[in-house]
Formats: sequence, C-alpha cells, structure tokens
Amino acid sequence: MGIFSSIKNAIFGTKDEPEAVDATTTAGETPGKPMSAVDVDQVMTAKAAAHGEDLNWRSSIVDLMKLLGIDASLSNRKELAQELGYTGALDGSAEMNIWLHKAVMRELAKNGGQVPADLTD
Repeated sequence: MGIFSSIKNAIFGTKDEPEAVDATTTAGETPGKPMSAVDVDQVMTAKAAAHGEDLNWRSSIVDLMKLLGIDASLSNRKELAQELGYTGALDGSAEMNIWLHKAVMRELAKNGGQVPADLTD
C-alpha cells in the first residue's frame, strides 16, 4: 500500500469499517443511507479538534500526515511525491511540500472526497 492509500484510508476509513452514515436524513428517507462522498474538511477538522497538538493540516502536508498518524519524514514525502507524479527536486523544499498538499487534496476529491476548492488550487 502506498502513502496516498494510507492517507485516503485514514480519512475515508477502510473497507473493514462500517460505511459512513448521513445523519441528516429527512422525512421519507431511509435512515442509515450511506453518504455519497466523504467531507474531508469535516473529518480533518474533527481529528484536529481531538488531537493535542495544534497542526495546520489545511496548508501543511507534514501537519496533515502527522494528524493522520502517518510518518511525515522526508523519505515518505519523497515516496508520496513520486506516487503522485511530482517532477521537481525531491528535496523537501517548500515548493515540493506545497505541491504535495494540493495534489493530495485533488486526489482525495477524485476518490470521492468533498474537498473545499481553496484546498485544491
């Protein structure tokens, strides 16, 4: 399993876990109807609130990975960059880290996540 899969599973859950349920059903709908997309902002905000350390997951790939319990070392970020097709220097620069954060958010959106537009551009 790659680094992105670990990120996705930490946010979306794994197939072994029960599906997320939409708690906002209205009259006439079946309670327990699975949600069509995972609200990434909501999930991450809840994780951040429960976490003891103040992490800026909205703009930092390192903080996002730490919040999810994933090793944010340079070697793991290099592997993630390669998985996602980064073509720049794999040196842990601000450019690489900013690109990684945006790319992860775009990939989460492609895989069924609801991601605020400001986190993908």
